[in-house]
Order: sequence, then structure tokens, then C-alpha cells
Amino acid sequence: MSVAYKSIQWNRTKIIYDLLLLAAIAIYLFLFTWSAQQISPDLEMLGIQIRAFGSAAFILLHVILSIGPLCRLNRKFLPLLYNRRHMGVTMFFLGLIHAIGFNLSSLPLLDKLPFKIPFKVTGALYWYHDFGDLDPIVSQFAGNTHYGSLVRFPFETLGVIGLAILFLMAITSHDFWLANLTAPIWKGLHMMVYVAYAALVGHVALGAIQTNRHPLLTVVVGLGLIWITVIHLIAALKERRGDQPIRNTAPATDNFVEIGSIYDIPNTRAKIVSVAGERVAVFKYDGKVSAISNVCQHQNGPLGEGKFIDGCITCPWHGYQYLPETGASPPPFVESVPTFNVQVRGDRIFVSTIPNPPGTQTPAAHIPPELEGQA
Repeated sequence: MSVAYKSIQWNRTKIIYDLLLLAAIAIYLFLFTWSAQQISPDLEMLGIQIRAFGSAAFILLHVILSIGPLCRLNRKFLPLLYNRRHMGVTMFFLGLIHAIGFNLSSLPLLDKLPFKIPFKVTGALYWYHDFGDLDPIVSQFAGNTHYGSLVRFPFETLGVIGLAILFLMAITSHDFWLANLTAPIWKGLHMMVYVAYAALVGHVALGAIQTNRHPLLTVVVGLGLIWITVIHLIAALKERRGDQPIRNTAPATDNFVEIGSIYDIPNTRAKIVSVAGERVAVFKYDGKVSAISNVCQHQNGPLGEGKFIDGCITCPWHGYQYLPETGASPPPFVESVPTFNVQVRGDRIFVSTIPNPPGTQTPAAHIPPELEGQA
């Protein structure tokens, strides 16, 4: 969590994951370049490098889009979610290098290295559009205008659209922008990753149709699309099963629904239930029971899957914390979520169907002393 803008918030865990990510990308770029040269020695090195960076970005995009659904299916993937923003920014830069290239060869320190690495890569924009009188950017949009033809469709334009969306996401990938844009706007902007994905699938598939004779690349892109679609559907079905409403067994004027027994909830953990169309996390701790909205204000993380740390409910996604009896984050943080009134009748837990405003002081329900030891 952060209350002010800091350009980079690294810790030991993030450093390890970032180093592993960079190492994996470096190995992939090397293997792609080496294998392409072995298969087709007559290929231009610059063309191979363009495809290497582009394919690395496209594969990483599939990894990023898979993390969310996989975390809903298995909590072991949560460490990847914790580092997903760094993956997203890295993916954007890979795509940017694919599009416009980069040049580090002028740095004097690189001349002293005992080995040679291609510190200069020409991007696709200049590789294909820097041979005429028009500026490469103008040539990009004016060179092919066959928007009514599938076979000759200017697939480069789809790549530009995808890269533009990824740029907006990369520059706003920080809690500073989440706080200042507000959560709904920030979330809407970052949900556009699916628009970017659709554009980039079209960019790669149409590019393969127009420039490659072998159908393998098109098949691989199709398999990737199927994977992303299926994994999201499976995760959505699992979430839907957890949204079955609780049947109200209390009197109609009571505004409370029974959600189960105190024995159903492990100590310092929660049970997630659907009350009045909203997911509620019902926590048991220190002989008490409290209920708050299950949706973290940071990135809609599932608070009910978290646990108590230092007396606070801690989101399992990014560590945001909330006090159980107010739904507010401890100072100096200002995030807060709705709370719900709770009653314990015997060993049964009842939760109000009417949420309290975010940050409302809501007394916890106490477990009867004679049941506390058993619970």
C-alpha cells in the first residue's frame, strides 16, 4: 500500500520475481534467435529480432491474462498475481521494442564488455516503412488502406491499437493513479487489456496469413485464444457457484439471514456468502464474528480469502488491510469497505441484508463463552 507516489516499490520478493522474469525473457530471446538462424540461415538478423521481441510480448500477454483465472482456481498462483503489474510493464516495453526498436550501442560502457550483444534493434516500423519519401509513421497508416479486405487488411493498425492501450495501462500501473483516477475508472481502463488482446490476436493472425506460408503460427495463435477463453469460463463458473444466495430463515421483518454455524469458520479466517446480491466475508477471530464486504477497494481482491495480520483483515492479493469492526484501513490509509451487522444466536451466525456505509463502526458479535472453546 502507498499513500504517495513512489516510482518503484521493490521488496525482496519483487526483486527475485523481476530477476526471474528478466532471465526467462533473455533466455527466450536467445533461443528464438538461435533456433531461427539454425532453421533458416538466410533470414535477416533484424527481422528475427523483431519477431523475437514481438513473440515474447505476445506470450507474456497470455501469461498475464491467465494469472487472474488461475488464482481463482488455485491459490498457489497468488505470487504471480502479486507481481502481475511488473509483468505488464515489461510486456509493454517488449512490444514497444518490437514496434520501434531501441539503441544502446552508443553507451561507452558497453564497448568494454568481453562479449557482444545486439544492443541495437530496429523495430518493425522502421524496418518496413523507412525506405520511401514518407515519414515512417505516415507511411504506416497511408501505405495500406485495404480495410475492407480480410486477406489484405492492414494488420499493423491493429498492432498500433493494442500497443496504445498497453501504453495507457503501463503508465497508470501504480496505486497513485488508482487513487487519483478512482477505482471504477482505473479498473475500467485496465479491463481494456481484453480489447488490446483482441487487437493483437488480429495483428498476429492476419500478419501470419499475409507474410507466412506455413499455417503453424496461425494455429498457435488460435490455441492461445482458446486457452484464454476456456480458463476464464472455468473460473467464472466456479465464482458463479459461490454466489448462490443464502435463504432467509429469520422472520421477514428481521432483515437478517442465517449463514451457517460458528463451527463452519476456522479461527482468524472467513466464510464468503452472498447476501442481498453482494459477497460478504464473515470472519471469526478472538471469540468474535464480524462481516465486511468481500471486495477489496484496491483491485477487487477477495478479502474473505485473506487472514488476520496484526489485528487486520489482510487482502491475499496485494496486502491491503481493513479493521474488522469498521471496514476502514488503519491510518494513514483511507480505503474502506461496507460493514454488516452480525448476530450470534446459539451456534448460528446471522448477517444483516442491509450494508452499513464504508467505514461505519459496527460492533462485532460475541460467541457465547460456553461455545467459544468448542468453536
